[in-house]
Amino acid sequence: MSTRVHAFGDDALSDHDATALAELIRTRKISPLEAVDAAIERAERVEPALDAIVVRDFENARKAAAATPIGTGFAGVPTFVKDNIDIASLPTNHGTRAFVARPAKADGVFATQFLAQGVVNLGKSALPEFGFNASTEFREGVPTRNPWNPIYSAGASSGGAAALVAAGVVPLAHGNDGGGSIRIPAAVCGLVGLKATRGRLREEKLSQAMPVKLVMEGVLTRSVRDTANFFANAEEQYRNSALRPIGRVLAPGSRRLRIGVLPDTVVGNPADSETRATVTAAAALLAESGHHVEELSVPPAGEQFAQDFAVYWGLLSFFVATTGRLSVARDFDSARLDNLTIGLRDHYRANLLRTPAVLYRLRRSAAEYSRFFDNYDVVLSPVLAHTTPEIGYLSPLQSFDELFEKLRNYVSFTPLNNASGGPAISLPFGESSLGLPIGVHLSANHGDEATLLELAYEIEQATPWRRIDTVPERADCRLSE
Repeated sequence: MSTRVHAFGDDALSDHDATALAELIRTRKISPLEAVDAAIERAERVEPALDAIVVRDFENARKAAAATPIGTGFAGVPTFVKDNIDIASLPTNHGTRAFVARPAKADGVFATQFLAQGVVNLGKSALPEFGFNASTEFREGVPTRNPWNPIYSAGASSGGAAALVAAGVVPLAHGNDGGGSIRIPAAVCGLVGLKATRGRLREEKLSQAMPVKLVMEGVLTRSVRDTANFFANAEEQYRNSALRPIGRVLAPGSRRLRIGVLPDTVVGNPADSETRATVTAAAALLAESGHHVEELSVPPAGEQFAQDFAVYWGLLSFFVATTGRLSVARDFDSARLDNLTIGLRDHYRANLLRTPAVLYRLRRSAAEYSRFFDNYDVVLSPVLAHTTPEIGYLSPLQSFDELFEKLRNYVSFTPLNNASGGPAISLPFGESSLGLPIGVHLSANHGDEATLLELAYEIEQATPWRRIDTVPERADCRLSE
């Protein structure tokens, strides 16, 4: 019995990435409607095992596909939007049962930029409650499962998007990242996930209002070129004049880089052996390719940062839990929030007087982060401190104290890029003893996504990603009976 859940097959989508699919549509070898019909059939086939879709909008997607003009960008490519930004006429549930979502009146700010690339939206993908958890699991309802083995987590908070892309339902899907929420599911589902520099893309209104802007929008993909082309297309719609343009990155760069390796967490805790071995192998590959690679003696952040980020994480929950009837919906009921949201709220209450100092230090982290790149072009690290956990390990049904400690230990590398605003990309470099993907994390200075993409191309060409539909099964990677 195979553990894997995927929909790859001999249809209009085949195993094409979004770039190849868009070219087939542009040259009229397939139509947008054929691509969308194939994605819908794939979704219906694997969704019972994955539970990654929250809102289906299949009939409207068919209508949109039939009317899609053939053009540039990703015109006609099917996709899903994460269920925490507005799409006109669809509800935005934010992964919670604390209110009943009503259809949005208009597309959100980033949704407008995303849809302008010509993608055809099939619906909304799952996320944990308000995106706070690192696994797409719920107080009520079934979790989203990892296509590589459904007893394992698909990550979060863009877990639904990652599951759908990894399973081959669509070649790319929207995600957003406030503490690792694109990079974490990319790592555990074997995908490419880039969190861009703060301000690179248009921001949703709620993100704009944050005292420290953590959240960046983006996509999860199966190829570096899809990620690169997404950002190049996005720059044709909007370009932040304060940032150096990324441009259209098409291939590896020729420049040899100064790469610092951070094998352990920012607070000095060791990553597990399989994760550390994956980073060590990636470092060896880069050194063999002529880059100057050395292990960092001092991490770019420490325990104070971890504590500050936890307080700010709690502040966001406090805002949602206490102002939900004004900021979310009139029928918002905080009694229906899960243990993580309530626990984070209470954690913030206990540390409320620290708020001014926390905000000051988090805002200052941007300059400290930038100074770190005086000596390095890129920092290589794990994405996560240990391999993908089983469903239930990060369940919000457990006590807050237990879950919070697990999350602090697991999500140790990604938050610094959110607080500082620096770009970072997760690449599917390794695999665990159970055959599950392990990602590596590359960070660069503000505005230097081009270097990350060039290096990602180089790694992809040297060690092509494992494919869920072709890699042999492992005897020790079986579904529980």
